[in-house]
Amino acid sequence: MTAADGSPVPAEPPAHPATDPHLGLGARLNWLRAGVLGANDGIVSTAGLVVGVAGATDSKSALLASGVAGLLAGSLSMASGEYVSVSTQRDTEKAALALERRELAETPEAEFEELVGLYQQEGLSPPTARKVAEELTAADALAAHARTELGINPDDLVKPWSAAIASFVAFSVGALLPLLAIVLPPRQWRVPVTVVSVLIALVVTGHVSARLGGAPSRRAMLRNVIGGAVAMAVTYVVGTFVGAVD
Repeated sequence: MTAADGSPVPAEPPAHPATDPHLGLGARLNWLRAGVLGANDGIVSTAGLVVGVAGATDSKSALLASGVAGLLAGSLSMASGEYVSVSTQRDTEKAALALERRELAETPEAEFEELVGLYQQEGLSPPTARKVAEELTAADALAAHARTELGINPDDLVKPWSAAIASFVAFSVGALLPLLAIVLPPRQWRVPVTVVSVLIALVVTGHVSARLGGAPSRRAMLRNVIGGAVAMAVTYVVGTFVGAVD
């Protein structure tokens, strides 16, 4: 590339993976959205539990015990479920990579032509697609096929333990709000404070999750608030009925 006076213009260096602010942005947004939804689950499920218990008894120790039990049970359940789910996904990715590695070893020419065809389907002209395939195959054939054909980055497979820990933390943080709201205020204010606190938190999590997903926030907030309100109303009525029977 040359300037107007004919002097060479130095090419801009490629963005360094460690400093490129856009690298992995989609993955980070997915993790953040999953964290917000996990916190939302913690808020709703724990709020429903403690409000239901509050309908049956005004014992602070019972409320605290049920809230802590709900927090631990919910967070551990989410963490274990996420670990199993992501482990299955990781095993699937590893199996797909192993198959692709074997195909590259046994039929490299056919795999190369397949890669060229995939780039042509993306809109590249045949000569450009072949040139790109040649250069990427020379650099790392498995990575080229994994990213283009499978949509997998072999250097960045999903991490089950990271997903499990993130789910545990997100649920626990969300569950803390109704737990504290039900045990800290005076007896007559426990349920009203919990209901108001939870509904405000659901407005926030609904807004954040909608913005992260690029969806209208008003509808998401309304769904969140209605779902949380119904959950607390149902469990409170059931708790009151059980308490009256006892």
